[in-house]
Amino acid sequence: MNIKYISSQDGQAAEFMTQLRKTLSPRGDVVSEAGRQRTIEIFGEALTPQQVVEKICRDVDARGLDAVLEYSERIDGKRMTPEELRVPQEELDKARDSVEPEFLDAVRKIRQNIVEFQTAILHKDVRVERPNGYLMERYLPLNRVGVCVPGGAAAYPSSVLMTAIPAQCAGVKEIAVVAPPTPNGSYNRDMLAVCCELGIKEVYRVGGAQAVAALAYGVEGLPKVDKIVGPGNLFVALAKRFVFGDVAIDSIAGPSEVIVIVDDSTNPKYIAADLIAQAEHAPGASILIGWHKPTLDAVIGELDVMLGQLSRGDLARQCLEDFGALILAQDPDDACQISDAIAPEHLHVAIDNAEELLPKLHNAGAIFLGTYTPVALGDYCAGPSHVLPTSGTARFASGLSANDFVRPGSVIHFNRDGMRQLAPLVESLATKEGLTGHRESVRVRM
Repeated sequence: MNIKYISSQDGQAAEFMTQLRKTLSPRGDVVSEAGRQRTIEIFGEALTPQQVVEKICRDVDARGLDAVLEYSERIDGKRMTPEELRVPQEELDKARDSVEPEFLDAVRKIRQNIVEFQTAILHKDVRVERPNGYLMERYLPLNRVGVCVPGGAAAYPSSVLMTAIPAQCAGVKEIAVVAPPTPNGSYNRDMLAVCCELGIKEVYRVGGAQAVAALAYGVEGLPKVDKIVGPGNLFVALAKRFVFGDVAIDSIAGPSEVIVIVDDSTNPKYIAADLIAQAEHAPGASILIGWHKPTLDAVIGELDVMLGQLSRGDLARQCLEDFGALILAQDPDDACQISDAIAPEHLHVAIDNAEELLPKLHNAGAIFLGTYTPVALGDYCAGPSHVLPTSGTARFASGLSANDFVRPGSVIHFNRDGMRQLAPLVESLATKEGLTGHRESVRVRM
């Protein structure tokens, strides 16, 4: 297994992460030769991903549905009529009725887990009493939300669960799901069945930058939304950045990533499976940190065994060699400092006394404590959303939740006596700032 082995004492860890961030950055200035040739085939010139996204978004804004259908044909190879853009209700019903009962049962149990957690953390209205008045912060749900669901190398019904259910918990009434017109996208029975089970009636066969633009600007048959959420490839991330301001977004996400912290209490076989699970996303960063060298060495041995047994083993192996690393830390404090500096999307503390390290860990999209809390639990069923900050943004950003679908707004009310008590404060500052109109708007009521 040709995975990078780094010591925290020689400064290589920081250098490695700096280079990794550049390689996996959602800035869009890096493209493979195959990608460059594909761009020339579609657009007739060698554009960067950022230029591709700007061209598509501006075109959809200008020409609407015609542009959306044109790009779907050119990029996804699917020719559609305007009537075929939206998945009919009969097809959604048929998908739900045809999936295995065990699958629907799992979906319902997962939904309950998500609802229980997201409802518990949902912001509640707050009222503060003042003499002769009150202040209030109230939270109102967004009216309409767009959800992006990937559909390239694999199908992701879990992305519907982890985005739409938090929105529903917040009280959003209209949810529009977009997925590429592919077998793993909007033609995938399982994904459509989940949408139907959740009561989502709007599912559209469009993906990529053209889907983001359609949601942001609105096109014939697909009204614009207030916010766009959900995972996607580089072009989806760049498109979300481009339309931000016309519409709200959840984040500009890069490839998925995990850090696993281990010690001599850790089972190497478990950790090898965790690293491979993340590397399946390809590209994705899988980083192991520990201060017990025999454990790190044992994990490498287990990786070699497991990768030869999995259907996506070759893909995961290449991803681990390109974007993975084992970092030998000096002690637990050093491991926590390295993790905080990286600020990973997922952080799994896979040691017996995991909770003791929690106060030392601050920067992570989601933290998974203990040997029996693999990241897959959060990805699929625990309750928090699996839409999490990547590319080091966990330093200041957080994962998607029901609270991202409500708008806080202040309400202020005073009677005359209450206003008179506050009037001297207004007069003092307004006079100082030279805003005499503000001052007079209070004085005239005295």
